[in-house]
Amino acid sequence: MHQSTTIAVNANPIPGGARLLVWLMLAFAALSVMPFAAFGQDAQPEVVVGQIDDTITPVMADYVERVIEKAEKEGAAAVVFEMDTPGGLSSAMDDIIRDILESEVPVVVYVSPRGARAASAGVYIAYAAHVSAMAPGTNIGSASPVFMGADGDTTDGDDTMSKKVTNDAVAQIVNLANLRDRNAEWAEEAVREAVNITADEALDLNVIDVMAGSLDDLLTEIDGMSVELASGPVVLRTAQASVDRESMNLLDRILQFLADPTIAYLFLSLGLLGIFFELSSPGSLIPGIVGVLGVLIGLFGLGTLPVNWTGVILILLAFGLFALDIFVPSLGLLTVGGLISFIVGSYMLIDKDVPGFEISRVAIWTMALCFAGFFALIGFLVVRSQLRKPATGKPAMVGEVGTVRSELHPDGMVFAFGEFWSATIDPSSEVESIPVGTPVMVTGIQSLKLFVRPATDEELAGSAAPSIGQIRDTASDVSPAGAASPQRA
Repeated sequence: MHQSTTIAVNANPIPGGARLLVWLMLAFAALSVMPFAAFGQDAQPEVVVGQIDDTITPVMADYVERVIEKAEKEGAAAVVFEMDTPGGLSSAMDDIIRDILESEVPVVVYVSPRGARAASAGVYIAYAAHVSAMAPGTNIGSASPVFMGADGDTTDGDDTMSKKVTNDAVAQIVNLANLRDRNAEWAEEAVREAVNITADEALDLNVIDVMAGSLDDLLTEIDGMSVELASGPVVLRTAQASVDRESMNLLDRILQFLADPTIAYLFLSLGLLGIFFELSSPGSLIPGIVGVLGVLIGLFGLGTLPVNWTGVILILLAFGLFALDIFVPSLGLLTVGGLISFIVGSYMLIDKDVPGFEISRVAIWTMALCFAGFFALIGFLVVRSQLRKPATGKPAMVGEVGTVRSELHPDGMVFAFGEFWSATIDPSSEVESIPVGTPVMVTGIQSLKLFVRPATDEELAGSAAPSIGQIRDTASDVSPAGAASPQRA
């Protein structure tokens, strides 16, 4: 018996539009159960890179704060500071450390490039970082505090004060070491003994976390590391990260440039010199304006530095002596005293033992020699002007040549300086009379009367006495003989 099975399908096939709608619903259901983090897995992380490549000043601290704030706003994976610093002001260092500790993104301090150093304040900043790294050929250390006296000068301090400052510095860096799980014993030695080590030694002693030859190597090395922020632990995702370099803007660079001790010193010195010019020649304005601006810029720079105000007073005293020498005849002694005061004040202005701060000795002696040369030139010009023959007034008439218009016996009339003068023979002359037309030399003047004597050939050679023709042309202007003594026209 043959059986057959027939399957009858009475349902109508699904239309094409409905089939597409079903597939879309299934795809949406699948996506809805996936973690939303899966959408960001392929997004490239970003690292903001800044530079601490100069002395630690308030300007540098403001720049570091701005870089960290940018990294926080952009949600960067980390912020890296490439550091090469000799140290700087402890107040600015404390501001940077505070910004690092309160940062919402991991902060990496990378001592680079080769030959760079993290000295003094740089050691504290490296210890404060969430990740501390160094390039081969770099060094770190010498974190001993420098003691400052009340006048701003460096000093050894008494035993009690020395212990207080040192112990405070040790406590600060040991706390940072314990916070970042780094070598606290070496950190204490860096403060108490000013020890210094290389990058290899720093890695072996657990002073740093990573040694990397380049920024790319560093980002690869620290990828996956866990760091502790103030808000909690964070795992670094820096491999293949894009780099966004944030350099100092123009204003930052100008302010940091002005914070250089040598630059601030030059602005202050040249500014005071401009003011000196204005006081010695009132009304010129430009030296005064430039001088005031120079002094203000110099004081701004000095305001960011550990200044010895005794040095500032000595420099101001020097320019006071320079100005006083203009009005007081001291034969240059006040100027010499001013130069000595200027040089001593320049050496005392900022002590070279303060880490990262030193006025160039070449700049000091160059300025001193320039001032000495300038005042020597001024003195030379003054002496020359005093020795030079007067060009106007009665003193200028002595030594000039005139021509006799009416016979001198001993009184008569002389034509000189374009005018007719009453004249008399100089009593020291051996002649009793001088005829008309004779060139005469004026030897003196009293009221409106000239004292004259016959001129020599040498004196005539260098004079511009009137010719005989000129004498005749003006003869009609001469008063008749026997008239009253002719007076100055």
